[in-house]
Amino acid sequence: MPAITVKGMSCNHCRMSVTKALEALPGVSNVNVDLLSGKASFDAAEPLDPAVIKKSIEKIGFEVAG
Repeated sequence: MPAITVKGMSCNHCRMSVTKALEALPGVSNVNVDLLSGKASFDAAEPLDPAVIKKSIEKIGFEVAG
């Protein structure tokens, strides 16, 4: 289960926005975003390009750490 750290989330609306952005990626399921830790984990049917993940998160106004 891949995991990323998302910076800039401060409320449940932020959490839901990140969840929806990740769920929109092909083959992604079981998204879990923890607001307190800033960690987002998910299942991916196939390996995803980290640049694609980063772009989808940045597109909604957040930053991927690392």
